[in-house]
Amino acid sequence: MATRQRNSKVWEHFDQTKEKNVQCKICKMELAFHGSTTAMHEHLKRKHVVASNDEVVQSPRTAKKIRSSSMDDFVTKPPTCTPRQADVLTESILNMLVTDMRPRSMVDDQGFKEMIKQFNPDYHDNYLPGRSHFTKLMEKKYDATFEKVKQTLGGVKGFFTLTADVWTSRATEAYLGVSCHFLSEDWKMKSFILDTMPLEERHTGANIVTWMEEVLTKFEILPAKIKAVVHDSGSNMVAAMRLLEEKHGWASIRCAGHTLQLIVNTALKDTTISRALGAARQLVEHFKRSELASTRLKMKQEQMNVKKNTLIQDVSTRWNSTFHMIERLLEQRCPLTATLSDPEVTPRGKHYFDLKPDQWALLEELKQGLAPFETATVYLSGQQYTTVSGLPQVVKGLTRAVHQSQLETSSGKSFIASAEKGIKQRWGSICTFSADKENPVILAAALDPRYRKLKFLAPEDVIRVQGTVEVLAVKEANAGTHEHAKVQTDNGSGRTEKTALDNLLESDTDSQGDNEEAASKEDQDVQVVRSEVQLYFKEATVSKKDDPLKWWSENEGRFPTLSKLAKSFLCIPATSTPSEWIFSTAGNICSQKRASLSAEHVEKLTFLAMNNNLV
Repeated sequence: MATRQRNSKVWEHFDQTKEKNVQCKICKMELAFHGSTTAMHEHLKRKHVVASNDEVVQSPRTAKKIRSSSMDDFVTKPPTCTPRQADVLTESILNMLVTDMRPRSMVDDQGFKEMIKQFNPDYHDNYLPGRSHFTKLMEKKYDATFEKVKQTLGGVKGFFTLTADVWTSRATEAYLGVSCHFLSEDWKMKSFILDTMPLEERHTGANIVTWMEEVLTKFEILPAKIKAVVHDSGSNMVAAMRLLEEKHGWASIRCAGHTLQLIVNTALKDTTISRALGAARQLVEHFKRSELASTRLKMKQEQMNVKKNTLIQDVSTRWNSTFHMIERLLEQRCPLTATLSDPEVTPRGKHYFDLKPDQWALLEELKQGLAPFETATVYLSGQQYTTVSGLPQVVKGLTRAVHQSQLETSSGKSFIASAEKGIKQRWGSICTFSADKENPVILAAALDPRYRKLKFLAPEDVIRVQGTVEVLAVKEANAGTHEHAKVQTDNGSGRTEKTALDNLLESDTDSQGDNEEAASKEDQDVQVVRSEVQLYFKEATVSKKDDPLKWWSENEGRFPTLSKLAKSFLCIPATSTPSEWIFSTAGNICSQKRASLSAEHVEKLTFLAMNNNLV
């Protein structure tokens, strides 16, 4: 029987080894052969895509597919995955899980596997690890990131500021969140999340002290390197900060954002205001729940040429969400009222969803009254610039804005009176200075070239603050001198040790002369520092729009001692927002699908998610 002619170009890549076997010339793999070249075509497409794309003549069954092959086939069917390529892909998946806070079980999901198979079949078949392997990789990544953060913090010459807060997860497990802030050598604001420590004991002040000291020990940070701690007004946290202040001298600073929350919430407790806000929430909820009302609202927005913004529902834990809800309702008032008047949307007898005219008027006044507080909240919550130095000026500005508000309704006037009282009660001491106790907020303002004239203080207090800065600068200079002398001695470049003969020949006036020389040198150093401080405070303030950190970067050489003080105080954040961000991230990690995560893994995943791009 004559042998059938082989026209397919696939035979350029295969040899027939036996009657029912063929062998690939490229990878030497043997395939079963029963008269059809389909298996050989599929092998080339899966394993040797370049060879497959070079083919021109194909079997009738695959001719149509191959004729339509293009660059898309080359991209979607990559060549065989090498171990090195596999490591890169695995690392990429790990980064995705950490950055996007996805559950590690995702790698075992069928949809994920199918997606990876489409991207790279060989990686899927031979290299894609399972959940347990990614858990080990995550732990290794945590160890590496931890060492990088620890090394970075160890190289910081200045002081640190901490923020701290306590949070409870979905699984009713408590955690202490601690973040660390400092200024780098090039005057850039830096921050790291240190810990999301699981808590098993009562959250007493004494226990919080112990836990915070454990966090510092973990990163080998000396307590003397901490300048201040920013925290909320919780009684246990206040008690802990009082103990830490007595034990280590850390300054205790209450979160400005939390203080604003308390002031505004108290001012909104007026009965008429509460009713108007309750009606506003009910109106928003109606449009959130009713698909018909929501659809008709979009139509009215288009007809009236109003922005197609959705309504905002406020959250009790964030007062400024109430401001945003009011602002959005007022923006959408016309299309809202028109939609509610449509009988198809609002049946007869249910027009109570719309606000009364006096309630709309009250919302207008509340928007005006709350606007300065919203501006203050946004400014003080910033993390890339210094904020604590501007706090006294913000408090003065809020007092002025509230006092100058011209609200006409009785409820509006009640809001203003309550807000003004709250500012005075909670921030009354922010703009006063006592020589007995260091006020880091005012000292930060004094070291900010925008506010160094301290116009928010009485003239006699300004002189006291300048005197305190001078004392601190002299201490800083002396500490630097002693450190320099110690380094010289350690390096063998100091004076040589006296011999027995030197001691015998030394006169009574020799040691006295040395002491006088040293005292004279110290007096000169003190005078240099005093001149530096006087020059700094004599200079004009810079514009409020200028960056004080950039100014210090450019003038560090002119004020070498004061620049060190500035790094210690200007790194203090005005709010404990970083601690809240920790818990926001941890909340995303401890989702309903991941509620069974161990406390240890919550701690490590949160640390990675927030520090992954910082080192």
